[in-house]
Amino acid sequence: MNNEFPRILIVDDEAPARARLRTLLADIAGDFPHQIIGEAGDGLAALELLAGLGHEAPADIALIDIRMPRMDGIELAQQLAGLPQPPAVVFVTAYDEFALKAFELAAADYLLKPARAARLLEALKKARRLAPADTLLQALAPAGRTRLRVVERGNVLLVPVADVLYLRAEQKYVTARTAEREYLLEESLAHLETEFAPRFVRIHRNCLVAVDGVVGVVRESDKAGDGEPHWALSLKDIPEHLPVSRRLWPQVKTQLGL
Repeated sequence: MNNEFPRILIVDDEAPARARLRTLLADIAGDFPHQIIGEAGDGLAALELLAGLGHEAPADIALIDIRMPRMDGIELAQQLAGLPQPPAVVFVTAYDEFALKAFELAAADYLLKPARAARLLEALKKARRLAPADTLLQALAPAGRTRLRVVERGNVLLVPVADVLYLRAEQKYVTARTAEREYLLEESLAHLETEFAPRFVRIHRNCLVAVDGVVGVVRESDKAGDGEPHWALSLKDIPEHLPVSRRLWPQVKTQLGL
């Protein structure tokens, strides 16, 4: 989090709830100077707002409701965790006791509606000290994301992880390949590998392949025509073969059950 006033994003599908948070934030501005960068009525709208701001870290803290249409607060928090500099997340919710227990076990903060100024101030101060809520997300959604966030011309697309055949790092982006087309992700390959293991297996320093997408292996010669042949994977629904690193081949063979 930068040294300027923290930038806060408000996400709730109820306009009165968003207005109350703005009022409470104004009440505690003397104790917690901040900047409200915007508000959104659901998770998808929040991602579109952040994409439009065009910064790597447009928000420092996100105040998020959980039950919302189109994209709920938990999936939004998962998507935010994939940003280059994720905001700290504080849930503002009327969620049930089971979920609140999960928050407590994950040592992450939350506010019960109707939120109070003193409690909001406490949560914001805590949020400034917290790393992104990966532990919380593991407690609430252990299976991880089901969709990947893609920004194209200011629009946010959500690509089902189940449709992705491989993820390949190229310069500052990661290419996600489905049977239909390629998408560019602004996430690190290392983060994706950690989040989606064992769905994907690393076959090269810059490439992860969906285990369920592999339909066979082939032996190929180097493109330059010299050196030893190498193993490559063929994937369903696309014509290209993906070379497997010689160093990783024993591991890949085991993981794919070859």
